[in-house]
Amino acid sequence: MPHFNIEYSANLAGKVDMQVLVDVIHEAIVSLGPFPLGGLRVRAFPTDTYAIADRLPENAFIDMSFRIGTGRSEAEKKRAGEVIFNAVSEHLKPLLGTPHFMLSLEIREIDPDLSWKKNAIHARLSGNQ
Repeated sequence: MPHFNIEYSANLAGKVDMQVLVDVIHEAIVSLGPFPLGGLRVRAFPTDTYAIADRLPENAFIDMSFRIGTGRSEAEKKRAGEVIFNAVSEHLKPLLGTPHFMLSLEIREIDPDLSWKKNAIHARLSGNQ
């Protein structure tokens, strides 16, 4: 953990470089400190089929979901959300200045009793491999 998913309307192709956005988010998360680098994944998925608000073709969205393990305080989670959302908002400032764009972020904690994983990257990054 953590996993950061970006779902976006496909009409943003050519308007937003998703790899750059992924890099902005990755850097923001790494800057926070309390999230293990070895489990960090930031990925983006286009949505080809959608209906947004009043269905104008120029309407677009980016919906971000940040899934994290338990154990962080409410203040840490809130700070993480603010840092990430502010970095993304700054990066997408031109789109946010239009009347056709929606941006959202939700942070969710993963129940450790209902989550299974194997990750060899942790050992490599810590030098224990």
